[in-house]
Amino acid sequence: ADGDGRITGPDAIKFFAMSSLPRADLKQVWAIADSKRLGYLGFGEFITAMQLVSLAQAGNEISQDSLQREDLISFNPPVMEGLDAQLAKSKHLAKRVDQDMDGFPQAQGPSTNHWFNSKSSKKIPLTAVTSVIDGLKRLYIEKLKPLEVTYKFNDFVSPLLTNSDFDAKPMVMLLGQYSTGKTTFIKHLLKTSYPGAHIGPEPTTDRFVVVMSGPDERTIPGNTLAVQADMPFSGLTTFGTSFLSKFECSQMPHPLLEHITFVDTPGVLSGEKQRTQRSYEFTGVTSWFAAKCDLILLLFDPHKLDISDEFKRVIGSLRGHDDKIRVVLNKADQIDTQQLMRVYGALMWSLGKVLNTPEVSRVYIGSFNDKPVKESAVGPIGKELFEKEQDDLLSDLKDIPKKACDRRINEFVKRARAAKIHAYIIGHLKNQMPTMMGKAKAQQKLIDNLEGEFAKVQREHHLPAGDFPYVEHFREALGGYSIDRFEKVKPKMIQAVDDMLGYDIPELLKNFRNPYE
Repeated sequence: ADGDGRITGPDAIKFFAMSSLPRADLKQVWAIADSKRLGYLGFGEFITAMQLVSLAQAGNEISQDSLQREDLISFNPPVMEGLDAQLAKSKHLAKRVDQDMDGFPQAQGPSTNHWFNSKSSKKIPLTAVTSVIDGLKRLYIEKLKPLEVTYKFNDFVSPLLTNSDFDAKPMVMLLGQYSTGKTTFIKHLLKTSYPGAHIGPEPTTDRFVVVMSGPDERTIPGNTLAVQADMPFSGLTTFGTSFLSKFECSQMPHPLLEHITFVDTPGVLSGEKQRTQRSYEFTGVTSWFAAKCDLILLLFDPHKLDISDEFKRVIGSLRGHDDKIRVVLNKADQIDTQQLMRVYGALMWSLGKVLNTPEVSRVYIGSFNDKPVKESAVGPIGKELFEKEQDDLLSDLKDIPKKACDRRINEFVKRARAAKIHAYIIGHLKNQMPTMMGKAKAQQKLIDNLEGEFAKVQREHHLPAGDFPYVEHFREALGGYSIDRFEKVKPKMIQAVDDMLGYDIPELLKNFRNPYE
């Protein structure tokens, strides 16, 4: 009715009721059609729903596998009682509206772009929200962004979010030392090469490459990419031109890339050259991408198990995103079964000293390239193991688009908590400053004793220690500011974020869940 190209729960209940199917069947139809749990059906999802309704009306049981049936296209459209009468009524109303509006400009359908550009602080009405992602955009603009701007969250932790950050496809980042098969892994999944891909035993990928869907095969330079409003990479401008010249986007039409975007990274080098000879902050960039990505694959090969200090620093930059990390032992068919057992043990030993988590990381073993597995080296049991591991990893990747909406909510809540703690820290530091004399001395004292100040904030507001930022990183960022010019804590702003976490987000999820639950 509102012409936004989406069918939400209330619309669906009225429309699907015309099929006269039991509620349990309609619940199943919605769950399969809205597989990404966005809370609405687009045109493609609506077609899927209609096919399932048609199957159910013909007496078939419906499940996820129903969509794979070869005879699906031969089924008649579903019978919807009362639809013809409603269509006739709609056409009659549309005709009258056209006559009334003749000579006047037509209003455009709702768009969320103006929410980010508008300088007005007017509230966005709930009726403008037709999906979970739309709801998160609205909450960000109204409640979280004012807090971030007031306490300079974007300078200390993460750049402000834009429209494209919410609408971006799920991302998978590949990290590892050079020649562990990162580019080959992407090529293997796509079953073809992508523009600008270089593969070799030496460090070939010398830049961050985002492989994404596009109308034709081409590469886009980093500086162009960072200023495109429809791309979620504007935050990378903070790393400067030296980084953007080592960043590019590789576009190509591909069915997999319509759902997932891959981030190929330069191999982590050993020795001081990783830090001193790169003209940008490598760990800062990986940390930025880690926050945006849905999955992070750490690739190793049997001959490069040593985790250098540089690679350890890179893995350390993924702090707070442990749930996204998967470890891949690639090129495992280059050694025999006995050596593989020892290599696996050595890898787990090395990882145990770097990933500071009590849980065991999931390690996938295999040879992720287009060549057949060397059965002469690994034997028939090894070949079967590799195939099972590959299937497990592929099913993990296939689940990403389905979990993308849940991940978006998870990241949003994580960001809101981090912004709230940041506001408390900034407000506390401001309160410790003298009103008149000795401000420079007091600031230096606060910066030197930052651990102690964090502990005071933690005790005062009963906050978990694990949610606080890295002391060294915060100290570095703080050095460029005058603490005296910071804002004091504004309880109303903090309360708005608390209300958002405690009430608005649960209410949003309730409104856009399966309408038949």
